[in-house]
Parts: sequence; structure tokens; C-alpha cells
Amino acid sequence: MRTLNVDLGARAYPIHIGRGLLERPDLILPKLRARKVAVVTNETVGPLYLERLCAGLRLENLEVVGVVLPDGEAHKNWQTLNLIFDALLREHCERATTLIALGGGVVGDMSGFAAASYQRGIDYIQIPTTLLAQVDSSVGGKTAINHPLGKNMIGAFHQPRLVLADTETLSTLPARELSAGLAEVIKYGLIRDAGFFAWLERNIDALRALEPEALGWAIEQSCRHKAEIVAADETERGMRALLNLGHTFGHAIETGLGYGQWLHGEGVAAGTMMAAELSRRMGWLGEEDLARIERLFARAGLPVTGPALGVPRYLELMAHDKKVEAGKLRFVLLRGIGQAVVTDEAAMDDVAVAIEAREKS
Repeated sequence: MRTLNVDLGARAYPIHIGRGLLERPDLILPKLRARKVAVVTNETVGPLYLERLCAGLRLENLEVVGVVLPDGEAHKNWQTLNLIFDALLREHCERATTLIALGGGVVGDMSGFAAASYQRGIDYIQIPTTLLAQVDSSVGGKTAINHPLGKNMIGAFHQPRLVLADTETLSTLPARELSAGLAEVIKYGLIRDAGFFAWLERNIDALRALEPEALGWAIEQSCRHKAEIVAADETERGMRALLNLGHTFGHAIETGLGYGQWLHGEGVAAGTMMAAELSRRMGWLGEEDLARIERLFARAGLPVTGPALGVPRYLELMAHDKKVEAGKLRFVLLRGIGQAVVTDEAAMDDVAVAIEAREKS
């Protein structure tokens, strides 16, 4: 087991990464304030892992409430969020109850938002079961639901008490979901670690084959980068915005197509290619670096072009991005591999051309 720490003072918490951690209630017990927990999962993950987790908790004489949600980004909304609140109220869950999120990014985001809101805030634990959630969304305390006009626009910062990443759960992950998670892994190399990007170029096939040593290393390095950035800028006032490389374009893709049509990581990959294309047009990124980025995404099984929504629709959707300040859209762009910056210097004509260059014809 590898253990990292998210250094947030009194609210610091560990990230445990390893095999068989679902059967380690001893890692969970010290983080509980009462003998009652509510485990939130979905219809896909529940049949695979809910009983394995709950059986261990019950052996420790914990009262366990199970909440099973419909699966998919299309259900990341107020109606589904209320299913969590309904269960917490029906089962008389109190302020000392801990909520446990067992699933991917949607389950984690919604459970965290429910925990931030229920009785004005209860503790929660993240047990991510997808690669994307293990390397990104489970760490850092961003919680949210979607709105028809924009992804993750309604939410709160609420840090978990623990992140437990059992890498064995990735063995049941569909290949498409695994590739979606690799988009976020590649992101860390692009924004701040050129050496890690080069390592990914050498090891991407091993990662897609779920080779344990490579997978454990990639998850650890991704979480280390995320933990360092969150510790330095918890509420995204500065450098944490770098984690949104590709997300401005990518969220527009997800919203424009309808939530769930593209996976989040697929939108991030195509969106990152648009950001890289814009960086090249601004003279910041060389042709060879652009080609390296495209090759790695393609080898990871990810799209390198976005859907043909049309430039006006992209720009309309991007106007709802959380990086808009004083009505001006800021982008995360690349001055090179491993060198990301947040800027409002991009001319909209260049943005439009970058979109057109990376739209499917």
C-alpha cells in the first residue's frame, strides 16, 4: 500500500493506494465519529463491490445504510441528489454519521455535495472505483452537480476525511472508462511534469493492459501532483486552475452533446487538443510537442478531435465556464510539455480557428 497526504492543516487526510483495500475496514474506522455510515453507490458498482465493503464494516459492529443511485452523468442532478437526502433522513442519519462514496466521479461528486449540505455538513470518505476518480476527482474536495447550461456549476468545496483507492476495482472497468481515466493521468504530465509525460509515452501500453506496477506508479504520481496543488490552493484562487487543462473545451463538449454521451475523460482529451492547438497558434507550443500530445492521447484510446458542434455553440457553452472573470474567458494553455499557464491573452479569432482545426469534419 502506498500512502500520500493532502496537507491541509487540521483538515489533512491520507490517500491510500493499493490492492484489496475494500477489505481493510481498519483504515476507515479511525476516521469515523459514530458507529453509523451511509454508503452511496450506483447500479453498476453496487452489485460488484457494495456487499464486500459493507460486510467488513458490519463485522466491526457498524450500522450500515446503503444508497444505490442510477448510473451515469445524465443523473448528476438535483433529482438524484435528493435520493441521497431521502435515504439519510429516512434512516435517521445524524450529524456524526459518515457518508462513504463508493464509485466513480459522479458518485463521488454527488456524495461529497450531499455531505457538504446535509445538516450543514457531515464527514465523508471517498472510495473511488474508476481510474479517473482514483487519480483526480476523489482528491481535493470539489463536489458538484450539473446544470443544463453548464457542467459542475452547482456545488461546494468539502474535503473528504480519507481517500481509499483499491486498484483491484479497475479490473472490472470497461476499456473505454479506463481510457477516460488516462486522460487525467496524461494531464498531470502536461501541466507540470515533462518527465512523467515521457514515462507515460514509454508505458501507456502497460497501463492499458492494467500492469500492476505501472498502474500503481501512475496513480501515485497523479495523486501526488493533485495533493500538492490542492494543498497550495484549496479553493482554486490561483495555481489549482491549471488542473482544468482541456476542461473549458471539454465541458462544452459534454454539455453540448448531452451529459453522458461522451465520458468526461474523452471530453478532456479532445478539449486538451483544442487547448494545445490554441497554444501552438499563439507561438507557445512547437509542432513536435503538439504531435507528441496527439500521439499519446491516440495511443491511450482517446479522441483527438471534438464533435462538430460549430464554433458559435462552443463559444456559447464556454461562456458559462467557471474560469470566466469580469466577463472574460481565461484558458489553461501550454508553453511546452510540463509548462501550463492560465491566461486571458488568447484572441477569440485564434480560439475559433483552434476549435475548427480540432472539430470532426
